[in-house]
Amino acid sequence: MTTIAIHPLFAAEALQFAFQKATTEGKITVGALFVLSFFSWTIIITKFRQLWIARRAARKFFTAYGATRDPLDIKRKGGAFGGAPAYQLYIRGAEELDYHLQHNPVTVKGQVRVSAASFEAVKVTLEEAAAAQAMALEKGMIVLSTAVAGGPFIGLLGTVWGVMDTFAGIARANSATLTAMAPGVAGALIATVVGLLVAIPAMFAYNFMVTSIRAITQELDGFATRYATQIEHTYVDNRDIEDKIAGALRRAGQSEESENVVVS
Repeated sequence: MTTIAIHPLFAAEALQFAFQKATTEGKITVGALFVLSFFSWTIIITKFRQLWIARRAARKFFTAYGATRDPLDIKRKGGAFGGAPAYQLYIRGAEELDYHLQHNPVTVKGQVRVSAASFEAVKVTLEEAAAAQAMALEKGMIVLSTAVAGGPFIGLLGTVWGVMDTFAGIARANSATLTAMAPGVAGALIATVVGLLVAIPAMFAYNFMVTSIRAITQELDGFATRYATQIEHTYVDNRDIEDKIAGALRRAGQSEESENVVVS
């Protein structure tokens, strides 16, 4: 008795029968849903892997970064944390800062610093890097949202179309018996069933991934602020305008003395 009750469900005999009795339009609808399901599961698997790697690599990067005092220490040591969005932001900012230290340096008490204008360029780079990483995390999510929102409606379209065709056939045949209606209705309902099978896993995956991506993005924004603050404290010329003018005058005087010595 148990075998008779369970067997059709797991053997998918009902689905097979319904698909065989579906109209051409219904089969096309089911085919479109299978294509959508294929892309949806591809995104689910890819994004799960991406988020898992990002989480694991980010923990390692934050541990390494927390153990340093110099914002450029990880870059100078050649550390690499592939897959961590925060590391990608870090390396972009470090490269921009290193460029300004080499090409637009400001010497303060024998130490190389960068100007406030150069620091603004570094902050812009950090903002661009954060936006790029957020977009990379969200890439492909439109497919899941389409599967969640569109899957049931596509299935419903196939079902309504199949039911309409079934009733039209019954009207032409002047036979309204259950035996005449059942195959057509079953063939129509398979489109809705497949639509729900596409949408339900996509819905759970989408909700989980959106929450994870939001958490990573907020973590990324927090790190960008922290990183910019540490760069400002360590490498930016934060002297008052009076000190900067006095320093410029001293350098100008030293340069003039050097020229006088050369001339004499």
